[in-house]
Amino acid sequence: MTGKISAFDDHRGIGTVTADDGRDYPFHCTQIADGTRTIKIGTAVTFDAQAGHLGRFEATVITPA
Repeated sequence: MTGKISAFDDHRGIGTVTADDGRDYPFHCTQIADGTRTIKIGTAVTFDAQAGHLGRFEATVITPA
């Protein structure tokens, strides 16, 4: 899937990817594929969506496009 980082909290390490279809997917910084723990808001990304532990889909394998 493709989208953009719409929110990211450096202190907590959590953020949101908004997919090109308008759906939001939360993520934890450990899902950033290159191993960094931060990403800028507005960055275009590719990602996978998987069912998370809270019963909603979450972004995984996040890679800057």
